[in-house]
Amino acid sequence: MTDAETLSRGPRAYTAFIGIGLIAGLLSGLFGVGGGTVIVPLLVLFLHFNQRLGAGTSLAAIVPTATVGVISYAINGSVAWIPALILAAGAVVGAQIGTRLLPKISQTVLRWFFVGFLVVVIVSLFLVVPSRDAEFELQLLNGLALLAVGVGTGVLAGLIGVGGGVIVVPVLMLAFGTSDLVAKGTSLLMMIPTAISGTIGNLRNRNVDLLAAAIVGVSACTTTALGAWLATLIDPLVGNMLFAAYLVVIAVQMAMKAIKGRKKKD
Repeated sequence: MTDAETLSRGPRAYTAFIGIGLIAGLLSGLFGVGGGTVIVPLLVLFLHFNQRLGAGTSLAAIVPTATVGVISYAINGSVAWIPALILAAGAVVGAQIGTRLLPKISQTVLRWFFVGFLVVVIVSLFLVVPSRDAEFELQLLNGLALLAVGVGTGVLAGLIGVGGGVIVVPVLMLAFGTSDLVAKGTSLLMMIPTAISGTIGNLRNRNVDLLAAAIVGVSACTTTALGAWLATLIDPLVGNMLFAAYLVVIAVQMAMKAIKGRKKKD
């Protein structure tokens, strides 16, 4: 048994799983993201999971977390059901494309591209404040646009392991004019079929620690509803600022990975 396996079954690890889940659940409900941007780095840093196992375990934990989040937002009528399914369908297809393109595209270039995308989004969040009264009206053109966004989100997820919420939430607010709450609820619903599909593949390849995923996921469920409730209390502008701060953390993480990747090549 390796040190990582020993650690992953010790008392310290169980405590860490619970703590990671509580944090991920709160952020998931508050921002409409899966929590993978929190779960993966913490599993790697504190429990010595390798990147692939951490990503697979995180994806499995997202399923119950996102489900509770969707229910919480649906109670307030803040889920666009059909648009979410369109996004999910595109994301499932896109993830397969991204996985196949993985060996052919520079990870460093992709990461810097994504950092640039996040910078544009962060600036836009201070310029465009979503209206809580905005309603999403599904039509042919914006339906096709949603499908394209889903495919693009899935491709990026397959290439660099970025969860859909980080992309979908700001795109729904800034490009489609939805309210911040609808964007978050719809994003969480989109993640469920996408995460299930990815988890099935990861199970086949033995890239999931089921016990860790169960503990993290159940722990996250206890704070997801709290995060979703807080999101309804926060002013949209303040919500944008908090989300922007969250994206800054992700952008820094991605930039560090890009720098490390370039150094390895040099």
